[in-house]
Amino acid sequence: MVGSRRKARSLTLQALYEIDLAGHAGDLVANSVLDGAGLSKDNEDFVREIVAGITNNREQLDGYITRFAPAWPLTQLPVVDRNILRLSIYELLYLKNTPIKVAINEAVELAKSFGGDSSPKFINGVLSSVYEAISKKGNSLPQE
Repeated sequence: MVGSRRKARSLTLQALYEIDLAGHAGDLVANSVLDGAGLSKDNEDFVREIVAGITNNREQLDGYITRFAPAWPLTQLPVVDRNILRLSIYELLYLKNTPIKVAINEAVELAKSFGGDSSPKFINGVLSSVYEAISKKGNSLPQE
């Protein structure tokens, strides 16, 4: 399950990257990346849910990124890092069936695979701050 879920997250990141750069519709991009991917129905649904959720909550997610990575303007973040953070923060806040430490670890693994040399440390630092805030607020993260 871990390997197939990691593949689903990788495909989700690919979709988010295209949506971010090209502005294509989320549902069409999700269908495109899933075509021939060989994922289970459960993992296909996972990809579609995250892509739709991020598309619908992008402004809020970007607000959290800005809040927890204040030294980096959102537009100056590498596209891969920005979308790993969107994916992971969405998963932390909205998909309660994923343990927090698993979501953070998976984000770091995505950063190792797709990001730059400093991406894993950056992603881990930002998500650790999000985790602390969630822990203090009882599994929620209010806007400031």
